[in-house]
Amino acid sequence: MNKLAVIALGGNAISRSDQEGTIEQQEENIKETLLNIVYLIKQGYNIVITHGNGPQVGNIIMRNDAGEQLYDITQMPLDICVADSQGGIGYLIERVLRNLLRKENLHRDILTLVTQVVVDKNDPAFLNPKKRIGKYYTKAEAEVLEKEKNWELRKTPKKEGMFRRVVPSPTPISIFNRETISKIARNGTIVIAVGGGGIPVYIDDNGNLIGIEAVIDKDMASSVLAQRIKADELYILTDVPYIYLDFNKPTQRIVEYLDSADANKYLKEGQFGEGSMAPKIKAAVSFVEKGGQKSIITEATKLEDKSFGSKITLNYD
Repeated sequence: MNKLAVIALGGNAISRSDQEGTIEQQEENIKETLLNIVYLIKQGYNIVITHGNGPQVGNIIMRNDAGEQLYDITQMPLDICVADSQGGIGYLIERVLRNLLRKENLHRDILTLVTQVVVDKNDPAFLNPKKRIGKYYTKAEAEVLEKEKNWELRKTPKKEGMFRRVVPSPTPISIFNRETISKIARNGTIVIAVGGGGIPVYIDDNGNLIGIEAVIDKDMASSVLAQRIKADELYILTDVPYIYLDFNKPTQRIVEYLDSADANKYLKEGQFGEGSMAPKIKAAVSFVEKGGQKSIITEATKLEDKSFGSKITLNYD
């Protein structure tokens, strides 16, 4: 049987901080990334693609904000904004990938799936929101928004004296349509799912699904999906080719191979930044500890390289 891989596209696969974020730029970024995934398709892999949505969902929220202020258009809640971003980004990835496969004379169906992900409404993350989203506000604006909208805003280190909204990032528990995703992916269809970590929903006391104001970590949601569909491999694509110890220090060194025990040890030591590499390491370790063969953290251009960036397994090979 062909191997099944979940490939999580990092933020720079779509938008980059030094760009305006035009559709043309996003399309070119996606194309550069997906060109490297074609290698795995040629190798016979069955593939599920996941992706981030940070800049895009932030822009959607700002458009909501502008629409409310200028035209009195009611703002949509965060779960709807995530769903909007899933559809738009998924469409762009699917269209670019279809064009690439056609040029390579590869024939695969591609399906973009708007995906709901269940979280616990009592997750501790709701008591300590940390994920910054949306535009920057002055202190005076932040105070008004906290009163009028019941938002929580905190100072941002990127712009002195400015504030941004923070929202919870709860742990993903379950992913809807995972059986269908597994079935059609194993039949050769490329599935795009769990965009932006998934649309956050919880199950109320009556068993109903309710949207909730939160964002889910894309890498952890990708790991949960990979576990549930029993994928063989999980690829987490980022903007660095390897995992580094002592990152940005004179003693910085590459780690090409890690087992889960050492990865957990380095996590406890604080080797990996909480806002950058740590969530990726945690997602990779969770995947291999729940039965995955291996997880690779690398940049897209390394996929065809035999070293595959940095690899995490349950035990050393």
